[in-house]
Amino acid sequence: MSDQSEHCKGSFAWARWITFAALSVAGTAVDLLTKSWVFEWRGLPGQRPPWWLLEPYIGIETAVNPGALFGLGAGFGSVFAVLSLVAASAILLWLSKFRAIDSWWLLIALGCVMGGIFGNLYDRLGMWGPPPSVPLWSSGVRDWILLQYSDQYVWPNFNIADSLLVCGAIMLAIHSFFMPPGPSPIRESPTSTGNV
Repeated sequence: MSDQSEHCKGSFAWARWITFAALSVAGTAVDLLTKSWVFEWRGLPGQRPPWWLLEPYIGIETAVNPGALFGLGAGFGSVFAVLSLVAASAILLWLSKFRAIDSWWLLIALGCVMGGIFGNLYDRLGMWGPPPSVPLWSSGVRDWILLQYSDQYVWPNFNIADSLLVCGAIMLAIHSFFMPPGPSPIRESPTSTGNV
């Protein structure tokens, strides 16, 4: 029986929900702790130059993204916060009503996504204490991972929550395109009695 068609029964259902919750909480915690540590170490954006792990390709540089992907939608942080809550609700619905919890692959993917959602939602709600001198940062997301090929090819800074969202999305895409759905139960038609 394939993982996709496997049904949670009895005592195994709680183990899957605990795994999902643990992934979500751990992802959120790692994201928030790394943001807090890096911003305490390097300060607010512009206060210090990048710290290079592998110059000039991989480094640490604080940034605040007031928008969404690639900074799009700056100033609509409250809208993105509401969308985050809608997405989190949809994930819980998918896990429970539509039985995604029965698949370990989907459970892990959605746990990563949920951790990413709440990591960035914390920032969007302004709970990290953005300075009042920069109102645009009040719903901005803290980023710190810097990747670039040269000064001409710089990837927008990102964080652990973004990484979790991307990993979860890739897993969902793999599931959608490469994992066949489990066999549907065969129902006996009223006319088929086994007699010839």
